[in-house]
Amino acid sequence: RGRLRAARGGSRGAPPPPRPAGGGGPPRDRSRAESFASAHGVERTLGSYAELLADPEVDVVYNPLANGLHGPWNLAALAAGKHVLSEKPSASDAEEAAEVREAAAESGTVFMEAFHYLFHPVTRRLHDLLASGELGELRRAEAMVAIPAPEASDPRWSLSLAGGALMDLGCYGVHALRMLAPWAGGAPRLLSARAGEREGAPDVDEWLDADLGFPDGATGGVRCHMAYDRLEMSMRVVGSRGEATAPNFVLPQRDDRLVIRTPDGERTEHLGTRSSYTYQLEAFAARVREGTALPLDADDAVATMRLIDACYESAGLGPRPRTVLGG
Repeated sequence: RGRLRAARGGSRGAPPPPRPAGGGGPPRDRSRAESFASAHGVERTLGSYAELLADPEVDVVYNPLANGLHGPWNLAALAAGKHVLSEKPSASDAEEAAEVREAAAESGTVFMEAFHYLFHPVTRRLHDLLASGELGELRRAEAMVAIPAPEASDPRWSLSLAGGALMDLGCYGVHALRMLAPWAGGAPRLLSARAGEREGAPDVDEWLDADLGFPDGATGGVRCHMAYDRLEMSMRVVGSRGEATAPNFVLPQRDDRLVIRTPDGERTEHLGTRSSYTYQLEAFAARVREGTALPLDADDAVATMRLIDACYESAGLGPRPRTVLGG
């Protein structure tokens, strides 16, 4: 029950693309895994992803790989009977996300997409303000998620690894606006989207803007930019009686403010700088160990990917290609 950690050879984050055969990419460096394990208190090391999935003492897999490798390795982990916490997005397109959902149902294990922001008090308080009626009826919601440009060799610029600003950043905004459905008459639908390609990377979005509409008439805007002049990860909701802004809803441990403006005036609430990742891990562990309900599941992941695919289609880029691991 407590054995939730293992280190595999290779660096955390995106590995090189997998080989046409073998499915595991180039051989992992066991010594690097051992060094990491020693420094961070990991109990033991494994030499490959396949070894990790075959290990009966590994209960949970966290998948932080490049976007294009989320779907294939989520499917492999679920087939091996592991609980899976997958980095977002859960797959390269909605069809693959649906396959992951089916695999999770068949395995009977827990699957969750790692939208960690949702577990932090900043987002919970934002939802409370809508639920309480303090802001009135929802009229407008906006999310902006932008970072300075990664290096040209970064896998986030790789179409074959399902890269792009919407996949890496904008998915937060898409998901955050989807989570407003209880106060907007239902889930949002895409109205239009525009994107700009990264120079030298055809069909990879450097930026993308999407306009959304809710059943009750509220509108939404999602902006993302992966070559911006600064880091910005803000969310703003506007109601008929007031508005609230979270300057950094994605990483609230860096800025825990929620600025609320109503006819009574303006106030700033500080919701705590404890990491959103810690809140997320605690919630996921409680689900695995005690069966505690989670606000995210495989159905939610499919709904997010459908909206992401729609944004790409509307912007003229098309959904991201899938990665197929070799046998």
